[in-house]
Amino acid sequence: MVWAILDFMVVLLFSLFWWTSHLIMKSQLYVVVYKCSSESADGEKAKGARSHLNRADSQGFMDMNGVEEGVEFLPTMNAKKVEKRGPKRWVVVTAVLIIFLLVSLLVGLLVWHFKYRRAPVQKVYNGHLVIQNLKFIDAYEISSLPAPELVMGAGILHAALQFIWPFLALIPPPGCSNGLLEGSVIAYYWSEFIVPAYRAKALDKAMADEQSLIQMVKYKSRNPMLQVNSIVAFRSCNFALHAKEGEITSFTTPGFPNSPYPNNARCTWVLRADVDSIISLTFKTFDVEVCSKGSDVIKVYNSLSPMEPDELVTLCGIYPPSYNLTFLSSQNVMLVTLITNAEGRNPGFKAEFFQLPKAKTCSKTLKGESGTFTTPFYPAHYPPDMDCVWNIEVPSTKNVKVHFNVFYVLEPGTPVSSCPKDYVEISNTKYCGERSQFVVASKNNKITVRFHSDQSYTDTGFSAKFLSYDSSDPCPGKFTCNTGRCIDKVMRCDGWVDCTDASDERACNCTTEQFRCNNGWCKPRFWLCDGVNDCGDDSDELQCKCPDKHFKCSNGKCIPETQKCDSKDDCGDGSDEGTCSKVVKSVPCKDYTYKCHNSLCVSKTNPECDGTKDCDDNSDEESCDCGIRSYSKQTRIVGGQDSEVGEWPWQVSLHVKSQGHICGASLISDKWLVSAAHCFQDESQIRYSDPKQWTAFLGLHDQSERTNEMVQERSIKRIITNSQFNDFTYDYDIAVLELQSPVNFTTTVRPICLPDATHDFPAGKEIWVTGWGATSEGGIGASILQKAAIRVINQTMCNTLLADQITSRMICVGILTGGIDACQGDSGGPLVSVESNNRLFLAGVVSWGDGCARRNKPGVYTRVSKLRDWIKQHTSL
Repeated sequence: MVWAILDFMVVLLFSLFWWTSHLIMKSQLYVVVYKCSSESADGEKAKGARSHLNRADSQGFMDMNGVEEGVEFLPTMNAKKVEKRGPKRWVVVTAVLIIFLLVSLLVGLLVWHFKYRRAPVQKVYNGHLVIQNLKFIDAYEISSLPAPELVMGAGILHAALQFIWPFLALIPPPGCSNGLLEGSVIAYYWSEFIVPAYRAKALDKAMADEQSLIQMVKYKSRNPMLQVNSIVAFRSCNFALHAKEGEITSFTTPGFPNSPYPNNARCTWVLRADVDSIISLTFKTFDVEVCSKGSDVIKVYNSLSPMEPDELVTLCGIYPPSYNLTFLSSQNVMLVTLITNAEGRNPGFKAEFFQLPKAKTCSKTLKGESGTFTTPFYPAHYPPDMDCVWNIEVPSTKNVKVHFNVFYVLEPGTPVSSCPKDYVEISNTKYCGERSQFVVASKNNKITVRFHSDQSYTDTGFSAKFLSYDSSDPCPGKFTCNTGRCIDKVMRCDGWVDCTDASDERACNCTTEQFRCNNGWCKPRFWLCDGVNDCGDDSDELQCKCPDKHFKCSNGKCIPETQKCDSKDDCGDGSDEGTCSKVVKSVPCKDYTYKCHNSLCVSKTNPECDGTKDCDDNSDEESCDCGIRSYSKQTRIVGGQDSEVGEWPWQVSLHVKSQGHICGASLISDKWLVSAAHCFQDESQIRYSDPKQWTAFLGLHDQSERTNEMVQERSIKRIITNSQFNDFTYDYDIAVLELQSPVNFTTTVRPICLPDATHDFPAGKEIWVTGWGATSEGGIGASILQKAAIRVINQTMCNTLLADQITSRMICVGILTGGIDACQGDSGGPLVSVESNNRLFLAGVVSWGDGCARRNKPGVYTRVSKLRDWIKQHTSL
């Protein structure tokens, strides 16, 4: 309808232009003068002349033969009369300008209409269809036959599928042999359309409608018996790129980054490099539909044919910028394909590639006391079809061992027991898969390390170092694991497995502060009966079990099994009702039951935002746009605690003027933060309670990059600290901050979920703390956002360790052997727990501790669930 209106406007403007031009041309053919009588000059004659003029003008001088008296036609060369009686100059100028504008508008509209709107565009599709009642014959597999012969041989296909031409292949369905097809054929095709630009979207829509395509095939074939089971049509987009020596070439999915890549599309990028070169490909930005069956997918091949044996990697989902997405070819070609379905709305990817000289060999001889070596091009994915050998030799009086710091030689679906594809081989033993740090030692001063990769999937590879050592004391001043790894002696028999083979925890003499497990391991005594299988054989929990047919409550009380899930709190702490597999609705509301918005309660632990409707009014699944990380992939980290960009998008850095980062906070909505009350206590020199002193940085990863485009800076409008905060005991250590203006949710800025007042974080649960605080007691703050995995400690035991300083508003979390903890500068930051559906909840706020990372001195955090009502009171969240 819009185009019809525009067409009408074009014709109308053209007609108006013609009529105006014609009228002006006519007016230039004559000049009008009026004679005055010499005998009388009275007013009546003059009035009559003016009346006569008006009457003539109103008739438009259309009847040129019946010219009335008083009208004289003059030749245009009569300059005098023209000057006296012609139109004024401003009229002429105005007319010319109007003509010019109309002509310009007309020309523009005509150019747009014919060159752009109706300009022909090429639309190419490919795909396949399944014809159920057509028998497959062997002749269809003869590749020497041209496509027309194949189609004619099929007979019915030629009549049915004139609109998709030619066929690329006719094959039997998967799993069928040529003799047992039961009358069905899969036909692969490509088709090309030339349509006006304004019809392109309509064509895409039509080709995406499978049922309409099936009906079209039946109509074209004029065969009502034709059974077309399915038709798939993809938009084709093909690109050919060649690397230039010394230059980096970029390419993106169509529309990136301003619009999503097309649906129902098949795109290919053919990448080439000069002879005797290989290609290095890196995805700089990767945001594709989340991985699932039939989701959008990107594949990279080590050839120009999309064949499975040459597939380097299959990618989908969203990756953080720091994730290793660099792949190398074994020759001078590479193929990238994108296959999309009908649903995705993601922006796609941006990639770069360049050429590298093809290495003639990756084998080396390494000599000396120590050294390092890696897979080719580490940390990029190693190339396919590689064979490397490292012959390592240390002084003859020493032995040699190889310490693998990072080891990722994994191929999906491949058993790591036999390592049939990619592997590292040392002394006839193959190693593959994902492995933590490990050591391989020799009995002399030489060792040979072999690495092999096949044509298909590649991985990050390994980073290793070789060391010479005295066989009588392989780890001077340290404990030697059976694997050859060296660890600090304090880690020996501390209850934690530090050697990959657990040799540090075997044959131990337990201290008075430990108990012995049935398997011989020594564990801290306060781990007894905490509900966690610390021994590995459950012997630390067996002695605490209740008699047969009894249920053990979280508080240690034993009750008969018949009293469990009977809608009564027989335990006293609700654990017999909150752990039921069957949700009981409309139970009496208690401190341990979840209360729906309709004031009815359900007996289920942590029902909020778990993807299941537990409340009749669905209130447990409302306000759940939180606690989800935009990046579905997280970088593998070995031996480090640096966070990834976007890994903790609710983390906030609070800065004070002229002081920099002081405290952390958590984003809970587009304008509210949660932090610790003790961060805003005034001192003699600075009024920390003044909102004007503070600036919040959201989406920040590196403190040195606060001007990064992903970082959002906001002023603080007001600070509300809990009125019951005790600056001596640190009880009620919580505050909420309102931002001066709302933030925009992005891949690096998102809110964390607030737990319900009944949300339970049981002892032993793994939990994460993040911040830019000091990395050691008394040390300086970190530049990169740090993360640490710690676990919830039994409240009773925590009070024992910290001299009864723990209240119900506090939660005790840490590693009792020391070494991992929050520290100065982390205050106010988040303590988060991963719950159902990988959704994260704010379990606590960094509050206080006895030093940092000391043994048997866990960190203490404000328990957010106990102050949930206070947060809602001040933020309405």
